[in-house]
Amino acid sequence: MSALIQAVLNSEEKSDLRQFVSELRGEEQRYLLRNDILGAFGRYCSQNDKPASFQSSSSLGRLISYTQEIILEDESLCIIVRPNIAHQETYRLFDDLAIEPMSVQELLDVRDRFVNHFHPNEGDVLEIDFQPFYDYSPTLRDPKNIGKGVAFLNRFLSSKLFQDPAQWLEALYEFLNLHSYDGTQLLINGRIKSQRQLSDQIKQALNFVNELPPEQPYAEFRFDLQTLGFEPGWGNTASRVRETLEILDALIDSPDDRSLDAFISRIPMIFRIVLVSPHGWFGQEGVLGRPDTGGQVVYVLDQARSLEKQLQEDLILAGLDVLKVHPKVVILTRLIPNADGTLCNQRLEKVHGTDNAWILRVPFREFNPNVTNHWISRFEIWPYLETYVIDSERELLAEFQGKPDLIVGNYSDGNLVAFLLSRRLQVTQCNIAHALEKSKYLFSNLYWQELDEQYHFSIQFTADLIAMNAANFIISSTYQEIVGTPDSVGQYESYACFSMPDLYHVVNGIELFSPKFNVVPPGVNESVYFPYSRTEDRVPANRERIEDLLFTAEEPEHIFGKLDDPSKRPLFSMARLDRIKNLTGLAECFGRSPELQERCNLILVAGKLRREESTDPEEISEIEKLYGLIDQYNLHGKIRWLGVRLPKGDSGEIYRVIADRQGIFVQPALFEAFGLTILEAMISGVPTFATRFGGPLEIIQDRVNGFYINPTHLKEMAQKILDFVSKCDQDPRAWEEISKRGMDRVYSTYTWRIHTTRLLSLAKIYGFWNYTSKEKREDMLRYLEALFYLIYRPRAKALLEKHSHR
Repeated sequence: MSALIQAVLNSEEKSDLRQFVSELRGEEQRYLLRNDILGAFGRYCSQNDKPASFQSSSSLGRLISYTQEIILEDESLCIIVRPNIAHQETYRLFDDLAIEPMSVQELLDVRDRFVNHFHPNEGDVLEIDFQPFYDYSPTLRDPKNIGKGVAFLNRFLSSKLFQDPAQWLEALYEFLNLHSYDGTQLLINGRIKSQRQLSDQIKQALNFVNELPPEQPYAEFRFDLQTLGFEPGWGNTASRVRETLEILDALIDSPDDRSLDAFISRIPMIFRIVLVSPHGWFGQEGVLGRPDTGGQVVYVLDQARSLEKQLQEDLILAGLDVLKVHPKVVILTRLIPNADGTLCNQRLEKVHGTDNAWILRVPFREFNPNVTNHWISRFEIWPYLETYVIDSERELLAEFQGKPDLIVGNYSDGNLVAFLLSRRLQVTQCNIAHALEKSKYLFSNLYWQELDEQYHFSIQFTADLIAMNAANFIISSTYQEIVGTPDSVGQYESYACFSMPDLYHVVNGIELFSPKFNVVPPGVNESVYFPYSRTEDRVPANRERIEDLLFTAEEPEHIFGKLDDPSKRPLFSMARLDRIKNLTGLAECFGRSPELQERCNLILVAGKLRREESTDPEEISEIEKLYGLIDQYNLHGKIRWLGVRLPKGDSGEIYRVIADRQGIFVQPALFEAFGLTILEAMISGVPTFATRFGGPLEIIQDRVNGFYINPTHLKEMAQKILDFVSKCDQDPRAWEEISKRGMDRVYSTYTWRIHTTRLLSLAKIYGFWNYTSKEKREDMLRYLEALFYLIYRPRAKALLEKHSHR
């Protein structure tokens, strides 16, 4: 039994527990989440004159603080306790305080009953359990190490090398033999016939290169190394070749995790990469702010540029310029025939600022041109992905003139496509979620039947389960994306155990302690987003134009609102108008605070101004809500709403113009998986207030280089902003201090070079692991295929049938 519960039952506080449960039964709410539980307990303590120490430090107070859910039934209640990150315990508590542990299956049955979905025989529903497929894999033990999978894997592999050197050196020898580029052998050739000979030849090669000048180009001694059994790939100079051979020599003689990481990271094994991002309007101009089109597009384009640059550098360092190796990165997305003035109907588009990175657009098959010729919501895209994979495979093989070496999926649809492609091509698969919708929509799994008409969560959550378990490795932007915080469940953690009544029960949906998880945050494009103080890099004409756009221009087609006093300090936010981004919540916060209105103007850059310009129901709803709030709080003269789609260069200058006026950036999302706009604002020098729900918790250090806000508590949010504004009015150095610390934070941690160096290293390490471990992944992949064909495909076909009637 939980020590937390036992401590209460063994103390005088069990009478308080009994009374608290009794009072819960007197309220209407039957399913309480953590905030509900804390609120109810706070009211209990207040009404019963309990001291503050009782609420925070008593045995009952500690139990309540770790309780995530309470479900009230007729004769008992179900209590879900989360004493540690990534660990959950469930108990049934009876009115007489008798208590018994509950199995996962029993918990899921309780949840089903709560939404009135009864099974003739409880538990008589499809159960999905991935745990057996992880039993043969190494797993982490300490929750603090979750998200550091590759470090754990390196230690594990190097220990195996040490324990059974003959077997693992044979595997390493065979692995080196695998590598080639367009039919040209790399690394070692047929003159080295065994791992024992490999070790001997390494020492001979070291003796040879030690006699050469350190900077002597590889091309000048290439054929001498070839006679010793070594092909291109070891380095571009004598010193680089020596370093690589010394690392391998040390790895063979006395393996350790650092040597393994350093050596595998140097192997030239990745030349062609696919980044999959099917939904939305994927383009380089005129797309941001459209439905489903925002940070992910920016992320993938910047990642593609950085990956190509990093590959070029790595391959030159490996000495492969002698073979005229040219890496290639392809962003695979959807071609939209009715492109609405964008280039989304163009099959192939070169990524700006690259030599060989491309956007490849493949159309959906024309099941119904009334649908497939147009943009399709990310919630509706599912019926087209299976045939899209078949068509995309053909296009990719033609573009690369062979198979890619790595496939990276983005978001739920891209990750499913990545799974299907990697399964067909036998290529390493990486997943990047960006955001998992299950965490965004409260009770989205329990009430999926009511929500499915609009969101089709039954398909999406199935796709998520398939892709995340199939992936060779998963990149998250933050630790909490995987397993949350001590107070909140992580996005991936929410898939560990859940019910979709009448469809299936997920008993174990993902192994959170698997080394496949790695935290690798994205960077920010430093050529577009840079400090406002770098005046030498700014274009004065652009600055003046953006200033006019933000504060004074009168363009009724694109701008709503004329400021009474444009000189006030600007509160600025930029996002799509959807419910989660919560720009309307920021407007309401501003509207409820006369003090903020007195001191500041609110500037919003938010897509569209008119409902008739949008086809997205959620966006239309938010447009109407924003106009309503402006009228309700009489914000005329105090707010500017720009319904514009900005070129990327202009979006960078906007932050700098806001910084010129010592403005503030506010990111009020109800949930934010990461928050690229936060990085953009901070690197530009704008003090940033960001939601405490999600990734910003790991980007910002509260009151050090930015501020957390709770967007559900509008009065508290307004006061926190107002406190900073008042401090800055009294001492301008307060603004400058936070501005500088924000810039320092981004430059030290969030650059694309750090990201792509780590991503490529991960891809190589997991490639090595998959080859040397001989994991029995085929069992899991067959299980995943069963889910795809038995659950995903029939539901996707049913949605396609609905589309056919449009």
